[in-house]
This record gives sequence, structure tokens and C-alpha cells, in this order.
Amino acid sequence: MYTRLLLTIGCLWWAGSVSAQTSFADQIARHRDTYRKEFLTSTSSPLQSQEAVDKLTFYVPDSTYRVVAEVARIEKAEPFDMPTYSGKKQPYVAYATVSFTLHGQPQQLTIYRSLNLQRMPEYRDYLFLPFKDATSGKETYGGGRYLDLRLGEIKDGRLTLDFNKAYNPYCAYADGYSCPIPPKGNILPVAIEVGEKAYEH
Repeated sequence: MYTRLLLTIGCLWWAGSVSAQTSFADQIARHRDTYRKEFLTSTSSPLQSQEAVDKLTFYVPDSTYRVVAEVARIEKAEPFDMPTYSGKKQPYVAYATVSFTLHGQPQQLTIYRSLNLQRMPEYRDYLFLPFKDATSGKETYGGGRYLDLRLGEIKDGRLTLDFNKAYNPYCAYADGYSCPIPPKGNILPVAIEVGEKAYEH
């Protein structure tokens, strides 16, 4: 009787775990569908055909790369010009540092606000997280990847970072774009094996 109860509990836990993983994978799949469609609807997109969009590749979704980070606001940060791969510079300001644990290892990154986008009502609460990791230049774009965030996502000093949604800048697909270069402090020593992979023409 006791053994049967343990088996039943174990089966229910396993079924719940599988269901949660499936639900997470479905969520990421929907996110990627929207991401692909945006290439075909944006007038500034470097990928103008369905054939080109179909060549986008991603890692398998992994919920362990969805982490809750502690947010430490950077007070009185001075605006600065962030370099881009086109040689131009764009005005940003450091907003906060985010500290989190990934696979048992403590990590820290800085999130930024674009002073240009801040003037636009639809992007007034936009936060920008550019980063590189141990996959950069190997399995992922050498220039790094980005995460888009919103101020409203910060709850009680915490922010969820889902690296499954990490995407390539337009510079990964074509020349002629001014893509911010991730600052040195945003280079992770670990491999972020989720999100978008390098684009192969």
C-alpha cells in the first residue's frame, strides 16, 4: 500500500513536470512565431522573404535558463554613448544591475535605457540587456545577443530574465545597421545555450 502510494505520487509529480515543460515549450514556440512574423512586417527588416526567415535557428527551449534576478538600481548614472558595430554611437544610461544564479553559479549583468527610445511613448518603459557569453562567435552570433524588458516587469526588486528569448541584432543578418556592442561588463563566462543561434545564409 505504502509503495503503491509512493509510485502514485511519483507518477503525478513526473506528469506535472512534463506538463510544465510542455507548456513552457509551447510558450516559447508562440514567442518565436511572433518574432519571425515581425521580420516580414517591419519596413527596416534585413530579412524580407519567408525563405530568409525560415533560416532562423534556435536552441531547444530550456526553462532552467529562465531565472529570477535581484535588481539593484544604479542611482545618478551618467548618460554615455554606447558604441555600435557601424561605428556610430547611441545615447544610453545604465539603469540597474541584475544578479542571479544560473546552474549554481552567480552571475551579474547591467540593464540599460535608450535615451532615444525614452522619448517615444510606446518605448518609454523599455529596458535593454545586451550580452555575450561562451557561445558567442561559436554557436551564436559573435556580436552578442539582446533581451528586451519593461520597467513594469520589475516586481518587489526582482526581475525574471528568460534567456530563451535572447535574439540577434540586425547586424547578424546584414550590414548597414547600428547595433549596440555589449559592454565588457556584460560578457558572461558561461554558455547560454538557449535563444537564437547564429544565422547561416
